[in-house]
Parts: sequence; structure tokens; C-alpha cells
Amino acid sequence: MKIGFFQFAPQFGKRRENLKAVAEVLANVSVDLLVLPELFNTGYLFTSKQDLIELAEPVPGPTTLFLQQLTERKQMSIVHGIAERAQDKFYNSAVLLGPDGVRAVYRKAHLFSEEKLYFAPGDSPFQVYNIGQVKIGILVCFDYWFPEAVRQLALQGAQIICHPSNLVLPGYGQQVTRVRAMENRMFWVLCNRTGKDVREGRELAFTGESQIVSPKGEILAKAGLDEQSLQIVEIEPRAADDKRVTSMNDLFKDRRTDLYTR
Repeated sequence: MKIGFFQFAPQFGKRRENLKAVAEVLANVSVDLLVLPELFNTGYLFTSKQDLIELAEPVPGPTTLFLQQLTERKQMSIVHGIAERAQDKFYNSAVLLGPDGVRAVYRKAHLFSEEKLYFAPGDSPFQVYNIGQVKIGILVCFDYWFPEAVRQLALQGAQIICHPSNLVLPGYGQQVTRVRAMENRMFWVLCNRTGKDVREGRELAFTGESQIVSPKGEILAKAGLDEQSLQIVEIEPRAADDKRVTSMNDLFKDRRTDLYTR
């Protein structure tokens, strides 16, 4: 199975240009599962609710319909971030798209910093989704800080974590997600963005360095800090089904749930 990420610098509010950038880079590429950054089509630095009203969209909507043409043509799956409008609420969401359309919508559970001013937190249980014979879990950016979220997905059999992100704390996400992959024995596709959002006198810089990690914590692919980068690797998803650390230690069978109270 070929999995990958596309790291780039979305332009705030320029959905057409951001979608074009994705379409162009995928024109001659073969991949089974691709992850795009958090809020890849709009940019990240919202400064008012009006920003969201103007840029958020329903699912399905213009972005998912555009990307579905790619998934149909290439028979692939895409996980991408989006500002989702659902009736009178807005969510920082990730969408799983397949050749047959929208397969799932995950709404970010753990909102970071000023996201709390604009987005509602997701309240659905963490869930695993099937892509053929492969099981994937989805998290969005700051969700990675919470090991309970990752373990919930791992216990449901997730083999690959798809992680659209807009990381701003240098090094944290890249280090911690590598540990999360090791402690749960799963593949991890961290797709971060690069560049800066500069709006109304404010500036937010993103840390790049997207990566794909193996169940043993090996870095299989990594992008630079500032570069636009498409990285694709071939994996055997079933490698994530082996939870043994030694011949006598299984990460899940050795859990002492009788001692865990909270």
C-alpha cells in the first residue's frame, strides 16, 4: 500500500488556489492514501467569526466535490482538513474521501488556543474507518497531545493514523507522534503545513517537517521545515497488527486495566 502526505503553504482565504496546488502535484502521482494539512483549503489564522462564515462550507461541499474528482480518477483515498459548517455550528474537521465520495467526517475533539473562540469541539467517539482491508484512524493537530485518544483508535485496530495538522510549537508534534506510533505499534502520517499566516497585524508561523512513521518509530519519510513536499512510501499495513515488544511482552495484553482508574 502506498501512503503519503503533501506539505505546502496554503494561502489564507484563497480556496481555488489551494485546491489547484493539490491537483497539480497529484496529476502524475500514484498513491492509495494521501493526507493533506489541517484547514488546507482556507488557511488557519481566523481573526473573527465573520472569517468562518465566509470560508466554512458543508460536507459535502465545494472542496469535497473538487477532491472527489481526484479520488475517482486515481482510485485513491484522501484525508484533508476543512472548516466545516454544520447548521449553526462550525467545526475544525477532517474528511475521509474515497472514490465513492465522503466516507467519514471527524471533528477535532481537542481545540487549541484561539480555536476555542470560533469552533465547537467534536463530541463523537473516536472511530476507526475501513479503506478496503486497511483500518485507519483520524486525528487533527492538537489531538495528538492526548494519549487516550490515540489508544482508543489503536484498541479498535487502527493500523494507520492520518493526522492533518497546522503545528506551531517547534518539534513537539514531530517528537510526540513518533512516540505515539511506537507505544501503539501503528503507522502515522503527520501532514503539517509550512509558511505563515499574516493577518491584521498578527503572524503565525508553521513548523513543517511532516513525516511518516513506522510502528517501531522509524521515520520512513520526512519533509523539511520550509519546503513544499510530496512524500510517498510503500508499507505493509499488517505490520501494525503485531503489538509485541519482546516474545513475552504484548503492548495490549500486558495492559493493567485493573489499576487504571482515570
